[in-house]
Amino acid sequence: MLSDDHVNEIVIEKLIASLIPMTSRDRIKAIRNQPRTMEEKRNLSRGSLTIMTEEEGRAEVCLTWQKIVDKEKSKQSHHILQLNCCVQCLHSISQAYRRSKSSLSEILNSISLWQKTLKIIGGKFGTSVLSYFNFLRWLLKFNIFSFVLNFSFIIIPQFTVAEKNTLQFTGLEFFTGVGYFRDTVMYYGFYTNSTIQHGNSGASYNMQLAYIFTIGACLTTCFFSLLFSMARYFRNNFINPHIYSGGITKLIFCWDFTVTHEKAVKLKQKNLSTEIRENLSELCQEKAKLTFNQQLTRFSAYVVAWVVSTGVAIACCAAVYYLAEYNLEFLKTHKNPGAVLLLPFIVSCINLAVPRIYSMFRLVERYEMPRHEVYVLLIRNIFLKISIIGILCYYWLNTVALSGEECWETLIGQEIYRLLLMDFVFSLADSFLGEFLRRIIGMRLIRSLGVQEFDIARNVLELIYAQTLVWIGIFFCPLLPFIQMIMLFIMFYAKNVSLMMNFQPPSKAWRASQMMTFFIFLLFFPSFTGVLCTLAITIWRLKPSADCGPFRGLPFFIHSIYSWIDTLSTRPGYLWVVWIYRNLIGSVHFFFILTLIVLIITYLYWQITEGRKIMIRLLHEQIVNEGKDKMFLIEKLIKLQDMEKKANSSSLVLERREVEQQGSLHLGEHDGSPDLRLRRSVQEGNPRA
Repeated sequence: MLSDDHVNEIVIEKLIASLIPMTSRDRIKAIRNQPRTMEEKRNLSRGSLTIMTEEEGRAEVCLTWQKIVDKEKSKQSHHILQLNCCVQCLHSISQAYRRSKSSLSEILNSISLWQKTLKIIGGKFGTSVLSYFNFLRWLLKFNIFSFVLNFSFIIIPQFTVAEKNTLQFTGLEFFTGVGYFRDTVMYYGFYTNSTIQHGNSGASYNMQLAYIFTIGACLTTCFFSLLFSMARYFRNNFINPHIYSGGITKLIFCWDFTVTHEKAVKLKQKNLSTEIRENLSELCQEKAKLTFNQQLTRFSAYVVAWVVSTGVAIACCAAVYYLAEYNLEFLKTHKNPGAVLLLPFIVSCINLAVPRIYSMFRLVERYEMPRHEVYVLLIRNIFLKISIIGILCYYWLNTVALSGEECWETLIGQEIYRLLLMDFVFSLADSFLGEFLRRIIGMRLIRSLGVQEFDIARNVLELIYAQTLVWIGIFFCPLLPFIQMIMLFIMFYAKNVSLMMNFQPPSKAWRASQMMTFFIFLLFFPSFTGVLCTLAITIWRLKPSADCGPFRGLPFFIHSIYSWIDTLSTRPGYLWVVWIYRNLIGSVHFFFILTLIVLIITYLYWQITEGRKIMIRLLHEQIVNEGKDKMFLIEKLIKLQDMEKKANSSSLVLERREVEQQGSLHLGEHDGSPDLRLRRSVQEGNPRA
C-alpha cells in the first residue's frame, strides 16, 4: 500500500506535467481552479516554471547544436557541390573533346581521297600492294601542304609586283622548262629582292626573309611530320603487343553491322578473307631445313647477287657523273632546245632498267619470306637512286653554281624540273605500255611466265626518288610541290588501272603492316637528310647570283638572316628573338643536345620493344605450359575414372558371387530339411534304425 504523501506527490507531478504544455494564462486559471491551499498553488506554479525553464534550456542547446551541425553540413555540401561541379566540368570538357575528335576524324575520313578504291585494292591484292597506294596518298598530302605554304607567302606577294612576261610561249616549255617559264614565278630568278610595300603608309614585306623562312618552315614541318609518322607507325607496328597475337580477335569480332549495302558487304568479306589468308600464311610458314651444301649454295647466291648489284650501281653512277660533267659543255655547243633533255633521258633510262634487273635476282636468291625479298630490293634500289641524286647534287653545286652563269639557281631548277618530268613520263609509259606488253607475253607468247605480280620495291622507290627531287628543287623552283601534286594524282589512277588489268594478286600472301614504317624511314634517311645537307651547303657556302633572285648582291644566302638579326638587336622589344637565334638556332650545342635526345628516345623505344617481345614470349610459354598442365590433369582424371570404374565393376562381380553363394547355401539348407525330418521320424518310430 502506498502512503498518502506518496500518492499526493504522484498527483502533483501529473498535474505539473499537464500544466507545462499550456500557455501562461491557461496555466494560471488552472492553478486558481485547483481546490488547494495558497502554498500548494505557489509550489505548483514554481514547479511548472522550473521544469519549463529546464526544457527551454535543453531546447536552446539542442537548437544551437542543430545550427552548428547544419552549418557544417552546408559547408560540406557546398564543398562537395564545388567538387562535383569541377568534376562535371572536366567530364563535359573531355566528352566534348572526344566528340569533336571523333567528328573531325569522321569528316576527314569522309573527305579522304580514294577511300573506296583503296578498300577494293586491299581486298583483291592484300595489304602489301595496298601499302604502295597508302604511301602515295601520304606523299600527296605532304605536297599539298608545301604548295599551300609557298603559294601563300612567296607566290602571291610576288604576283603583286610582277612585271609582264614578254617571252613567247611555244608549248615546248612543258618538256624543257626553259623559255617562257623562265620569267614566271616558277623559278627562283624571277623573284624580287626588294621589300614589297604598297603606298607610303602600307605594311612592308621583306621578300628575302619570306623566301628563306617559308622554305625553312616547309622543310621543318616535313622533318617533324616524318619523325612523328615514324614514331606512330613504329609504335603501332612494333611496340604494341596486339600485333603479336596474329590479329585473331580483330578478325573474329570486327564485323561492322552498319554495313548493309550488298557491294559494301562483299567488299568487307573480301578484305576479311584476304587478311585471314595473310595471318594464316605467317602462322603456317615454317623455316625450311637445308643441308650444309644447300646453305652454302644459297649464301653464295646472295653474295654474287649483292656483288653484281653493287657493281651495276657503281657503273651507273660513274656513267651519270661523266655525262653530267660533259653536259654543260654539250649544252654550250648545241643550241637545239631538245638537247637539254639528254641528261634526264639517260638518268630515267637507268632508273627504269636497273631496278628490273634487280628484280630478276629473285630467281636466284629465292627468299623464303616475301617481306625479306622486298626489303632487299628496296635497299638496292635506294642505294642506286640516292647515289645518282648525290652525283647530280655534286654536279649542280660544284659545276653549275661555280660556272659563272647568269642565274645558276634557275638553271638548277630547270634541271630538276626536267628530271622530275622525264621520270613521270617514263613511269606512265611503263604502266600503260611496258606492263601491258608483259601481260600479253605472259598470257599468249610465253605462258610459263604467267601474269606478273606488282613490284612494290621498284614502285615505292620511284615515289621516293621523285619526292627527293621535289625537296631539293623547292628552293630553286617553288612551284615543284604543285607539279608533284598533279603527277601523283595522275599516277594513282594510272597505277590503279594497270594494277587491275595487268597484275595478279601475290602468290604468297603476307602481311605488310610494317612496310609503311620502312617506307617512311627510307624517305627520312637517306632521302630527307641528304636534302637537308644539300640545302645547308647551298645556303651557307654558295654565293647567290648577282643579277637575279631575292638574294642578289649578298655574299651568301644566310646573310639575309644575319642582317635581320643585327637589325632586331637594336630594338629592345625583339631581343628575345635575337637570344633564341644565337643560343638555339645558331648554336651547335643545341642541335647536338637535340640529336642526343632523339637518339635516347629511339633507344628507349627499342628497349621497350625488346622488353615487350620478351614479355609476350614468356606469356606465350606460360599459356602453353598451363595448357600442358591442364592436359596432364585431364589425363590423370581420366585414369582415375577408369580405375574407379574397374574397381566398381570388380566389386560388383564380388558382390554378385557372394549373393550367389549365399543363395546357394540357403537353397541347400531348405532342400536338406525334409530329409532331416524324415530321419528324425524314422528314428522315433524305429529306435534301432
